[in-house]
Amino acid sequence: MNRKKKINQILKAKAKKANAKKQKSNKPRYISKAERAKMEAEEASSQSWLLMLNRQTLNRMKKALLSSAFTVSGRCY
Repeated sequence: MNRKKKINQILKAKAKKANAKKQKSNKPRYISKAERAKMEAEEASSQSWLLMLNRQTLNRMKKALLSSAFTVSGRCY
């Protein structure tokens, strides 16, 4: 009887482990310190790029507004 019990115990343990692997974990994926730093640097560079783009578009808009403000009804002032 001990042999049957031991075999059943082993089979149940294997089934339990297999079932546990199938379950989805709610735990977030681990991100290493180097990856976090890399992601932070990419985000900072993209934000600085967007800032630069915004400054360029603002400068263009200012120029357009200034040039249109001085030309009224075809006359330049």
